[in-house]
Amino acid sequence: MLLDPGLDLTLRPMKYPTFYEMYKDGIKNTWTVDEVDFSTDLIDLREKLSPSEQHLIKRLVAFFATGDSIVANNLVLNLYKHINSPEGRMYLSRQLYEEALHVQFYLTLLDTYLPNEKDREEAFAAIENIPSIKAKAEFCFKWIDSINKIDTLETKDHRRQFLLNLICFATCIEGLFFFAAFAYVYFLRSKGLLHGLASGTNWVFRDESCHMNFAFEVINTVKSEEPDLFDEDMKKSIYKMIDEAVECEMVFANDVLQLGVAGLSTQDMRQYLQYVANQRLVALGLSPVYQASNPFGFMELQDVQELTNFFERRVAAYQKGVTGEVSFNEEF
Repeated sequence: MLLDPGLDLTLRPMKYPTFYEMYKDGIKNTWTVDEVDFSTDLIDLREKLSPSEQHLIKRLVAFFATGDSIVANNLVLNLYKHINSPEGRMYLSRQLYEEALHVQFYLTLLDTYLPNEKDREEAFAAIENIPSIKAKAEFCFKWIDSINKIDTLETKDHRRQFLLNLICFATCIEGLFFFAAFAYVYFLRSKGLLHGLASGTNWVFRDESCHMNFAFEVINTVKSEEPDLFDEDMKKSIYKMIDEAVECEMVFANDVLQLGVAGLSTQDMRQYLQYVANQRLVALGLSPVYQASNPFGFMELQDVQELTNFFERRVAAYQKGVTGEVSFNEEF
């Protein structure tokens, strides 16, 4: 089974071909930071953003400065060693590359947006000196650290702990914290601002959506192989975790919007977070708990498959071709 201890190295016959297809899809979505043009953003930062929008951006890039590094550490320390599928580990290797690419994108973003060295240092130390970002980091570390000392998933309890880590990773960190950050970016884009940031975010948005899909595929595979792991205590833990994540992100929203941003309220952000949280619960096969619809029309237009922004100079939807056929029923 997928979470059995050990290190399966057998790719023929392929046991989990869906993971391999996801790996190939990741290869097709290759992009580079050099493709992102920040030139018009600099004009926006100097001449068009209001003080409250300037504050929003500073907080946002401070979160970006460390967010994907936390994700990458969890991939290496906790996920790779426990998913006992060579094709699954191929996808995780690709995901680790993408997380490094996101870190490079955010590094370039900070160097571009914050020319003052002191401002950059403060942004990179955000989890230490900005309470709203520190709270999000502590939430992440609580779940990441929970399985640090588990080398093999020998017991049902170990496997439940691993699944809670993976569920937090997919639904709360990538699926809620980052999607909230994307909403701020696309809100500014809807006002005609920071098209370079939005262009790069298109790529990150698509990557993160694929990462979530892989995590949910792993969770659903384990659920089919070991349904007894998903008992009532597990479900209660998931609901509690997601509710904590919504409240944690609202602390950040209150900070980001404290100066008042025209057209964006904390009430709307709470509604959006609850709407997204419902989607994550449904993806886990659980009932939604919030009475919330999507308040942001600009997010409804955000199609994960074709992220073409006609206000930008580039189309961010091409794929690099991968040729050849793969058969899954051959043996060595």
